[in-house]
Amino acid sequence: MIFYVCLLLTLVACGDDGGEQQLTLPTNLQFEAKASDAGTGTVSVTATADKVNFYTIFFGDTTPETGVKTNDGKASHTYATTGTYTIRVQAHTTSDAFVTLSKDVTVKVGTGDLVIPSKGYTTPDTYAGMTLVWHDEFEGTALNTNDWTFELGTGSNGWGNSELQYYRQENTSVKDGYLVITAKKEDFQSSKYTSSRIITQNKKSFQYGRVDIRAALPNGKGIWPALWMLGSNVSTVSWPKCGEIDIMEMVGGGNGDKTVYGTAHWDNAGAHASYGNSKQLSSGIFSDEFHVFSIVWTAQKITWYVDDVQFNVIDTTPAGLAAFQKEFFVIFNVAVGGEWPGNPDSNTLFPQRMIVDYVRIFQ
Repeated sequence: MIFYVCLLLTLVACGDDGGEQQLTLPTNLQFEAKASDAGTGTVSVTATADKVNFYTIFFGDTTPETGVKTNDGKASHTYATTGTYTIRVQAHTTSDAFVTLSKDVTVKVGTGDLVIPSKGYTTPDTYAGMTLVWHDEFEGTALNTNDWTFELGTGSNGWGNSELQYYRQENTSVKDGYLVITAKKEDFQSSKYTSSRIITQNKKSFQYGRVDIRAALPNGKGIWPALWMLGSNVSTVSWPKCGEIDIMEMVGGGNGDKTVYGTAHWDNAGAHASYGNSKQLSSGIFSDEFHVFSIVWTAQKITWYVDDVQFNVIDTTPAGLAAFQKEFFVIFNVAVGGEWPGNPDSNTLFPQRMIVDYVRIFQ
């Protein structure tokens, strides 16, 4: 927290006798700025000072600044967006004679209620020369456990990435034709956060084809959603020999909320190897509306798309990339923290949700 004190030295006033009277400035100026924990964006300020006639409070989100004049030192303001703002309080003897104190306050905007975007990109449910071999449109009221399995816990080591969440079945829901994975800030077992991770391992596996996943992503520092695939032989040969295809990963916060990554991972003579690229939106962030994250995977290459715009491709014909000539299963999860995104910060609003409209695989 940052504090500044400024004294404006307009210290004289004229009396009736033509002499000069020295003004006494307020002393002991203090104030508290309390931001609502409910995500309403409202901040309440309470200021006190000795020998004060009135206060002016500036909330730091307008240019030029407009102050709120108050006799009791109390005022409130509602911000439109999450961020850190500098609040400045002036304690006045006169309009031109005052002392100033400033503090930074972090504001979170958002109710935490589930909001399903009403717009976004979509893809067809048929392609010429291809057959829809598996899909989930997330109808009904619960996840189809004939196709999906919940992975639970922390993986004993933060799933190998120092992640902070505990994966629970309760953080997955199906509502109005959408899959919702919710990351929460809550204590459970040894973790400070909870979320969900679902897999099709031993139920649905695929070799080659086009994969389309329509989803709206969460946002915020430390939030790490992923739509990806692992080689079905992972239990036998382990990672990275099994191969990994990240259809979409996002590490939230700042420009991270508008950037997704598509990456392939494999074993190269006993060492981890990877090749990837990223796609950044020209406006908005990936939580604003639905986008479709796709790969087209053949025996020769894997190509990545966002909203049918290609942003990455890898040649998989070299012998060292033989992992990508085998079957893979599907994984959806939202991680919190970890070596790549880092921990959530004071601007990260919870709960955060990844909302999936459909997953479709064509061959």
